[in-house]
Amino acid sequence: MKKLFASLALVAVVAPVLAATQTVTLSVPGMTCATCPITVKKALSKVDGVIQTKASFEKREATVTFEDARTNAQALIQATTDAGYPSQVVK
Repeated sequence: MKKLFASLALVAVVAPVLAATQTVTLSVPGMTCATCPITVKKALSKVDGVIQTKASFEKREATVTFEDARTNAQALIQATTDAGYPSQVVK
């Protein structure tokens, strides 16, 4: 029992250290008006692990900074798609 507790405590301490911050840019071609980026940004901000979002109507892109231990690019794409704005990662 003590070993189990010690193992869990170690995981709780080490896991946050292993998380890295990543930034990804998404192409969102469906943003057709100046208010579309507001909806895209709001959808991305609701994803657990997202730290910061920026959406540009002019570029039709969204840049997202997130914790890779809590979310990933596919979840971000799903969030924009669910909001009515399909996206893809800019390579």
